[in-house]
Amino acid sequence: MKFCEQPILEKDISISGCVIVGARFDPGLLSPACIARSGIALPAGIQRARPVRQAEFIAGRLCAGKALEMLVGHASVPPQGADRAPQWPAAVCGSITHNRHRALAMVARREDYLAVGIDIETWLDDRQSDELAGEILTGSERMRLQQLPVEQRARLLTLTFSLKESLYKALYPLTGTPFYFEHAELSEWRANGQARLRLLCDLSEDFPAHSEIAGRFQPMEDDLLSYVAIPWQKPGACGRSGPCPR
Repeated sequence: MKFCEQPILEKDISISGCVIVGARFDPGLLSPACIARSGIALPAGIQRARPVRQAEFIAGRLCAGKALEMLVGHASVPPQGADRAPQWPAAVCGSITHNRHRALAMVARREDYLAVGIDIETWLDDRQSDELAGEILTGSERMRLQQLPVEQRARLLTLTFSLKESLYKALYPLTGTPFYFEHAELSEWRANGQARLRLLCDLSEDFPAHSEIAGRFQPMEDDLLSYVAIPWQKPGACGRSGPCPR
């Protein structure tokens, strides 16, 4: 695969019970021969897409296949569902992400985690931050952003955007309820990479408004990685089995 590196385990990202695999890729090197050798069946919409989108899709699925191999012992490629989300094996939850040069996949056994979500973003610049702040942030988040020095705002907006993407990737497959940037807010973040997000709408009985969900983030060279992993709580942890939002 000339356009994509061999997917490898991301050893610098350690989450108990989860496997994260990543690879760098160059869309400009994608060719019909690369597509054929990948063994990845492209959905009709991806077949009609530009080569850069095809490269993103293939690189993400290659990472997913390797992650599944590491987790369950055999590789398989999650197909694209009607909602365009990856369809994982029944015993596995997972998430795929990419930007223009890096793809990652995160998987876990459903006996350990109800859902996972992962996102990779290139850091926004000041112009992009100004353009996107109104779309990504809630009113309280915008007020908080304006209180920061100008040179810190793009970084916080990138972090907020990425964590909300990870949250959506975890909760949409679990609840079946679409939600948007204004329906969650970043309530806490720390220098050690810990964060918390708060839901502002009801998604399900288990995930009502005001639920708080933990997230993590860390820089990856010129990119920002974030992820959300929702563990399965056994009976007794909060009086019932299933998720235990706080």
